[in-house]
Amino acid sequence: MNNKVGIYYAYWTRNWDADFVDFVPLVKRLGFDILEVNGGTIARMSIKERERLKAAALSAGVELTYCIGLTREYDLASEDAATRQRGVEFLTRMADAIGDMDGKILGGIIYSSWPGKMPQDVTDKRPFLDRSVAAMTEAVKAAEDNGVLFNVEVVNRFEQYLLNTAQEAVAYVERVNSPNCKILLDTFHMNIEEETFADAIRTAGSRLGHFHLGEANRRPPGRGRLPWDEIFGALGDIGYKGAMTMEPFMVPGGEVGRDISVYRDLTNGLDLDDEAERSAKFVKDKLATL
Repeated sequence: MNNKVGIYYAYWTRNWDADFVDFVPLVKRLGFDILEVNGGTIARMSIKERERLKAAALSAGVELTYCIGLTREYDLASEDAATRQRGVEFLTRMADAIGDMDGKILGGIIYSSWPGKMPQDVTDKRPFLDRSVAAMTEAVKAAEDNGVLFNVEVVNRFEQYLLNTAQEAVAYVERVNSPNCKILLDTFHMNIEEETFADAIRTAGSRLGHFHLGEANRRPPGRGRLPWDEIFGALGDIGYKGAMTMEPFMVPGGEVGRDISVYRDLTNGLDLDDEAERSAKFVKDKLATL
């Protein structure tokens, strides 16, 4: 397998907004093919700022992918119609901006809010799913117009309630019924919710549009206990040729540490750049054997 391998910019940052240009030459030097950035920041950038980032990525030979967890003001599953409409409009702006960047991939919790909990004493999530599907069916039109994939991320029950398993995500994208609505699986979340990694990946099958890599302890691949041979083997079985981006978080503090719940230093004295470079090689060496 020769999939492109990337890393999320927030591995290095304390806050979600950042100058992404600074990370382009860094990830190239460390052996990555992709830099994944915040889709919301891209939508809020000026045309000039986006052109600057696009030029830097082209010059370095680095691909950009995009990720976000929508905040409550954009919740597509909300009981409030105005909130859902804001979410549709925000996703539309992101699709337009990513299209302007010649980008192809937006993933994350783009179907509800992050973090998201059901209202107290409510146990039936079907009405929330229905509202989300209806809003996504409208929003995905902008993805279709811009050649962008909207990848709904399957996450653990402690961060969101709508899509916790690959099977739930398959049902969701089948209802949206658009070639531009796909699934994003993440090994950190799969470790909590799925019975096996391989079965979950095979369940997603051709609907898998993006893939996140990370250990059960949120450290980079190769610094934990996940069965990477099983994971990459299953990706090979379904013929997955898309991007794989790491989403490790190891440093407490700031917005990122707070929102990801990093309450202790996970670096164990290791240098962040060295760790990223080691993990990029680890993943690529694994892929080369398949």
